[in-house]
Amino acid sequence: MNSRQRRGAILLLVSAVCAVGAFSGVLAVIDDVDSKVGPEVTAYELSTDVPAYQPLTEGQFRKVSLPKRWLPRTAVTDLGEIGGKIAVSRLHEGSLLQTDMVADRPALKPGQQEIAIMIDAATGVAGKITPGSQVNIYATFPGENGGQPRARLIVGNAKVIDVGKLTALQPRQGEAAPAREAVPITFALETLDAQRVAYAESFASHVRLALIAPGDQSPAPPSQRDYTLNGDK
Repeated sequence: MNSRQRRGAILLLVSAVCAVGAFSGVLAVIDDVDSKVGPEVTAYELSTDVPAYQPLTEGQFRKVSLPKRWLPRTAVTDLGEIGGKIAVSRLHEGSLLQTDMVADRPALKPGQQEIAIMIDAATGVAGKITPGSQVNIYATFPGENGGQPRARLIVGNAKVIDVGKLTALQPRQGEAAPAREAVPITFALETLDAQRVAYAESFASHVRLALIAPGDQSPAPPSQRDYTLNGDK
């Protein structure tokens, strides 16, 4: 083997050693990235905005894959966990779904039943009444036989379990007033209270809700359940 051949063999050997070194370096980088990133898991993010206190459905989310080590412990990895739940605040498109974003829909207690009535959006709801709220339900009735109109507390400490979507109401027969907007509100009530609410919705001039401060369960005294203008004299 002459000197030229020896130089060529040495260059080939050096090239082979460099190639092995480069390959080993690539493998080391890949191993390092894998050790830092780890395996990926399935999570879910919002595919649309969801208003606060609205029921959640699978169609509102899209599946994403994220490294397990970067995923928050509160992240939802199974959409079966959202069944029967509502959003606790407004959820924005693109947000990662987490367990502290949802809550159980308020449920009925033994002896209770659901009843829903339409409440005027401007005077009865004002956007502050949500599932889980406690409200007093008031009804106003016209005076009978020339008597004074009166306002009456129909049900005290009524529990709201659902708030529906804003709905346009057509004027009642004989009314010339323009169409109003109302919101269906669902309550959990005992039978007698449900009957009172149904009566008020059918025969009262107006039905209004008054939001009760959280933790205040004290009932209104009998002297404050019925009001006429003469009562202020």
